[in-house]
Amino acid sequence: MFPFRGVFETGRANRATKLFMKQDHILIIGAGGQIGAVLTEALREVYPPDQVIAADLRDLGPQNGPTEILDALDGAALEGLVKKWRVTQIYHLAAILSATGEKDPLRAWEINMRSLFNVLEVSRQRQLAKVYFPSSIAVFGREASHNSTPQYEVLIPETVYGISKVAGENWANYYYRRYGLDVRSLRYPGIVGHQSMPGGGTTDYAVDIYHYAVQHKMYECFLSAHTRLPMLYMPDAIRATLKLMEAPANLLSVRTSYNLAGMSFTPEDVTASIRKIIPSFKVTYKPDFRQAIADSWPASIDDSAARSDWGWQPQYDLDAMTKDMLQHLAVQYQVKVE
Repeated sequence: MFPFRGVFETGRANRATKLFMKQDHILIIGAGGQIGAVLTEALREVYPPDQVIAADLRDLGPQNGPTEILDALDGAALEGLVKKWRVTQIYHLAAILSATGEKDPLRAWEINMRSLFNVLEVSRQRQLAKVYFPSSIAVFGREASHNSTPQYEVLIPETVYGISKVAGENWANYYYRRYGLDVRSLRYPGIVGHQSMPGGGTTDYAVDIYHYAVQHKMYECFLSAHTRLPMLYMPDAIRATLKLMEAPANLLSVRTSYNLAGMSFTPEDVTASIRKIIPSFKVTYKPDFRQAIADSWPASIDDSAARSDWGWQPQYDLDAMTKDMLQHLAVQYQVKVE
């Protein structure tokens, strides 16, 4: 379990804030995904579990809290769940990711955008308190500054996933300015976590590689050894999400999506970090179509706006993440790691 309750128990968390939390009902769309599953667990540490509703396209099975099957493209079904559970906040995580989206761009656009419009419209009509919409470093393209990419930078993405995220950021900003809907967003870098398998992203190698290492298997990487990308460990990603959603609205200067950073590394760097614990681990390299996507993304991100507005600060570096990943996966695979 993650100590996320402390994110809310700050000097600002007065009696009125805690009372509001008790009245809140949160709907997580895409709760079965890589981030959604962990975020659901974290929110149920902070809020009463019966007030956190996990929804996904598939049956999520037994959980410590209510679950629903939901096709986010069905606006009427979404509105029905909002009414049924008296929802006050929505975390909209359902999306087709970068690499998967390139296999069927029109379908990816339809799913990513129509589901977002459904969420924004229901939230506007029902006057929800807050909406969370995750964006991505995929909003940047080769025209953007490659190193320390600033918050306000040219956005010319080269994937349909990135295009949908740029559009989503602008619609989020529009709904905030036009209707006063409190939409909040983070531009996630690559997310690394042991809780679930990758979901079709260009940075997925950084999850896969640990699964292979702990099983003492050789790994064939689909990116070149020197491809540097921004990354974030899952506990930091979840903590950032909760911290942004807890921040007072008057402190937020960005209503498109905040840049977010943790660390930047290459496949070669990860391999070296793993070899400190598993010296025999071997990696080969065979770049595929995802290499071109990665080459269009920044190598590092300037997240100073997040740090100054709401106090963002990552806790994990590469070696700390590697140690934690291997420890958890060793338990999962029932193997021994030194």
